Amino acid sequence: MEPFIVSALKYRPQTFKDVVGQSAITNTLKNAIDQNHLAQALLFTGPRGVGKTTCARILAKMINSNGEEHENEDFAFNIFELDAASNNSVDDIRSLTDQVRIPPQVGNYKVYIIDEVHMLSASAFNAFLKTLEEPPKHCIFILATTEKHKIIPTILSRCQIFDFKRINVTDAKNYLKVIAQEQGITAEDDALHIIAQKADGAMRDALSIFDRVVSFSGKNLTRQAVTENLNVLDYDTFFEATDLILANKIPELLLHFNHILSKGFDGHHFITGLASHFRDLLVCKTPQTIELLEVGNDTKNTYKTQSESTSQAFLIHAIELANDCDLKYKTSKNQRLLVELCIMQLASITFDGEKKKPSGFIIPAAYFRGKKVSEIKVSRPDTTPSKPNQKEEKETTQELEKAEEPKAAYEKQKIPTPVIKSTQRPTSGLSLSSIRKKKEHQIKLMEVTVEEEDLPNDPFTIETLIKYWTIFVAKLEADGKYNLAAILQIDTPKLVNENTIRLEFPNTTNKIEVERQQFELLQYLRKSINNFSITLDIVVNETLEKQYAYTPEDKYQKLVEKNRHVELLRKTFDLDL
Repeated sequence: MEPFIVSALKYRPQTFKDVVGQSAITNTLKNAIDQNHLAQALLFTGPRGVGKTTCARILAKMINSNGEEHENEDFAFNIFELDAASNNSVDDIRSLTDQVRIPPQVGNYKVYIIDEVHMLSASAFNAFLKTLEEPPKHCIFILATTEKHKIIPTILSRCQIFDFKRINVTDAKNYLKVIAQEQGITAEDDALHIIAQKADGAMRDALSIFDRVVSFSGKNLTRQAVTENLNVLDYDTFFEATDLILANKIPELLLHFNHILSKGFDGHHFITGLASHFRDLLVCKTPQTIELLEVGNDTKNTYKTQSESTSQAFLIHAIELANDCDLKYKTSKNQRLLVELCIMQLASITFDGEKKKPSGFIIPAAYFRGKKVSEIKVSRPDTTPSKPNQKEEKETTQELEKAEEPKAAYEKQKIPTPVIKSTQRPTSGLSLSSIRKKKEHQIKLMEVTVEEEDLPNDPFTIETLIKYWTIFVAKLEADGKYNLAAILQIDTPKLVNENTIRLEFPNTTNKIEVERQQFELLQYLRKSINNFSITLDIVVNETLEKQYAYTPEDKYQKLVEKNRHVELLRKTFDLDL
């Protein structure tokens, strides 16, 4: 039995053309060798598993082979690899600088590959500076790191930096497809796509996951086997959840979420995946953005089909709700309830609400026009009929006779057909807009009452007004409305004319607060004084406002007026304000 070699080592690229997803860097390095324009200090930086060390080894071999790529030729005596994670002391760097002076025995260059160079200590970096800046002509340094920000700027300024990017999902999937064909494995396109997504841009991780899934499923790699082995939620899970949301089936949606939790998945994983699913559906709405959808061809067709049954406004609102749940998840004490509330809100976006009356009892006015009482047929639901008494029959006959009018009379009066169903969404009774509308309605109702009814307008004096004003303020304090009571005590009310009360406040905030609460105040004063024509005239007095802003000198003068010994204290101890 031959020993098993993991794919990450077995399929490690031996030439630049085998490197996946880094064509810009590999082309630059090949041109630099061909044109003899290669720097003596190179820094390869980027995420894990994207080919930094691999490219360093390929470059080291090409330098000593005059730019020709030889897979089997290895200048082992000229290539030195140093792991900075375990050799990060000053002594290790000094030993390295001593070896640099010795010229190569084979080839033209000695290449030093220092991996994880950010692990070097500060002293080791300083000891390495001079050698890195002025190395011997036969020496080339290749530094590799995943954390460039940890390298001191003096090292960065002496290196030619190459930033390796994450390998995109398409390139990783295509490379896995080639490997699967070499091993005689039948793999679904969606299965390889999930592996590439799970790798998160690292080719080494993708190959490790590929080996693991092949060990689980054998020669036939399916999407179901990959999702089961990697413990990831399948696309079908989110497609089914979205269908239930669009159908407003909240009970089935809660059972679907419970089934997901029973499989061992986290609620946070589900809600973040659902948000990404809504994003992918939104991407499918526009042909120009379909290329942003990183899924297989079969799954892409399913996304297109489901996106046609959703609106852009629904998807944007759904993404906002799911993202808000994602942000609150870690701080929530009842995380399952948070997710369940979110999915119930999602299922209610397109829900119009229940009808409070069955449609069988709603008869439009047009039905009665031009018809006699005998021709009118009233349809009722199939319920157990009860025998009506004579009084009910008489009232019903009178109502129907009133409806029997000539058609010309309706056209002359231009009576509109009543709207059976309102398309306006109901406003919550706890929202700020509903509270404001209630206040405005109360004020308008009060004004209409005053105009239509003949209410008393007894004359009153300023003393009477102040008396009931004081009683009203005391009543507010007893009810716990201290803020409004304090504002009403800022200024004494004045009579502009026989029915207008003027109030002056130092700022606009006080004016707005009194205007919001003026209905209760006016209602009390009108009933108490027996004058229903009283109105308020609220103004902002800038001069009055300035009186409430004291400078430190003004405060000190107030203290001196109250106690003259304060000035003596200041002079005795030579104090400053």
